[in-house]
Amino acid sequence: MNKKENNKPAELEIRPATRQDAAILLSLIKELAVYEKLADKVVNSEEAIREVLFGQKPYAESIIAYWEGQPVGMVIFFHNYSTFLGKPGFYIEDLFVKEEYRGKGIGKALLLECIRLAKERKCGRVEWVVLDWNPAREFYEKMGAYPLTDWIIYRMDEEAMGKAVSD
Repeated sequence: MNKKENNKPAELEIRPATRQDAAILLSLIKELAVYEKLADKVVNSEEAIREVLFGQKPYAESIIAYWEGQPVGMVIFFHNYSTFLGKPGFYIEDLFVKEEYRGKGIGKALLLECIRLAKERKCGRVEWVVLDWNPAREFYEKMGAYPLTDWIIYRMDEEAMGKAVSD
């Protein structure tokens, strides 16, 4: 596999989603829901995605991963606020890579892009929730994230973000 200078596979392109990507995002959200055994819970629509992510007051942002020009993954995130740290936080709502494209570094590249953005935006931590049966938990822990009790919330503090980016 060829690598670019940032250690990302040459076949991989990661870019911010735009209003025109609503259908791609909805398709990936539906695939994620199937993976999580929650397909019957998706009521989202292209119109809702355009309004919530790209409307007059965007509530979240998204990045899409393309492998050889095909959309194969995404991350949807938004900011929260830590009253204890007095800093914004970076919350990952969904990080998903199509099953047939896993193991190619796409998920890692999406997570590292989130960490890069969080550091650039002076966030105190990056957090996300993972289903307890999801094998990605091992991947997240290798990256430096750790589970919190009861909720299985994963957190990357500034030290872990710095280590992940510098590796």
